[in-house]
Amino acid sequence: MAEKLVYGHIGSKEAMELEETYGAHNYHPLPVVIAKGKGAKVWDPEGNEYFDFLSAYSAVNQGHCHPKIIAALTEQAQTLTLTSRAFYNNKLGEYEKFVTEFFGYDMVLPMNTGAEAVETAMKLSRRWGYDVKGIPANKAKLVFAEGNFHGRTISIISASTDPDCRKGFGPFLPNIEKIAYNDPQALEDFLKENHAETAAFIVEPIQGEAGVFVPDAGYLKKCYEICKKYNVLFVADEVQTGIARTGKLLACDHEEVKPDIVILGKAISGGVLPVSAVLASKEIMLTIKPGEHGSTFGGFPLACAVAKAALEVVRDENLTERAQRLGEKFRAEMEKIDSPMIELVRGKGLLNAVVIKPTEGKEAWDVCMKLKENGLLAKPTHQHIIRFAPPLVISEEELDKAIKIIKDTIENMV
Repeated sequence: MAEKLVYGHIGSKEAMELEETYGAHNYHPLPVVIAKGKGAKVWDPEGNEYFDFLSAYSAVNQGHCHPKIIAALTEQAQTLTLTSRAFYNNKLGEYEKFVTEFFGYDMVLPMNTGAEAVETAMKLSRRWGYDVKGIPANKAKLVFAEGNFHGRTISIISASTDPDCRKGFGPFLPNIEKIAYNDPQALEDFLKENHAETAAFIVEPIQGEAGVFVPDAGYLKKCYEICKKYNVLFVADEVQTGIARTGKLLACDHEEVKPDIVILGKAISGGVLPVSAVLASKEIMLTIKPGEHGSTFGGFPLACAVAKAALEVVRDENLTERAQRLGEKFRAEMEKIDSPMIELVRGKGLLNAVVIKPTEGKEAWDVCMKLKENGLLAKPTHQHIIRFAPPLVISEEELDKAIKIIKDTIENMV
């Protein structure tokens, strides 16, 4: 007999079968169907409850369906949703003023997805390189760190070193260079030879998709100083690490580095809409003139209302401080787990990872499957790493319960 449905009108089995039959097979999801979310928890159609320890890859820092954000969404949706940028609207300017003051920048270029924001930053960097720095036409180089994940477009995967991202998608964009991550000397060596034609160094402060790879203290600051030395823009992709996730508003704040360009997405809308943003100085931003870059939905009224409310939640609920405090507790508790499967614990704030050592034929995927059975959702990355990133609104009591689930699960795996 089929289980009685609590949420929605189709069960977990049918939902998964429909996706498998009619959807592209470009993801390998954990076999769980989410039908409802609230705060740090989600439920499947049958009513089973889980702690969400992925947060939609850090898009729902403010928790699922935060009432303030949903209220802003529904109120604006009944008034005006989209105008395109062919006209002014009464929400965009207000949001632009708010977001630039919130992060301390002159200007913002609003987009929709994180990948679009990265593309925008790449275009801005090149244009600045030509118009301000004086790089000869079509010669501008962009430097990226190995192991990065900035998105899935052709130009962005041109900067990737992940075979799964690149295989079968070439040819790739020229003048995209790659150097070692967490190695300021590699940047120094490259710019010493190529600074005249290099427009920007684009880097994740913490490499999330690579397995929450936290660089050595001082790495960002040293790279920033090297960029200044050679008149190269320092561009930070904070799509996953920004918006309080690492215990600072931006991960670069840990080293008191202010990027020339900062890229934001995901939690800037609290996971309610695709919203992204590129922040920069007037000198950089105004190199792009009308008609040279845009998006039908970039800066649409609904997005502006939602993003403003989402950032106010971060500020008003002190989510930066919560992430810092609860993250320290989480890592300390993970270090106490008594299991041969735990190889390493790392992270900042509530962006953390546990490196799993395969033991008795069991790997990270097996741990995540068992965690699901025990009421907690997490996902492996690179086969041997589990990323743990709950919504920042998680209470200390909820975190304690989640930690117990993780401890009990891993200690009983072997």
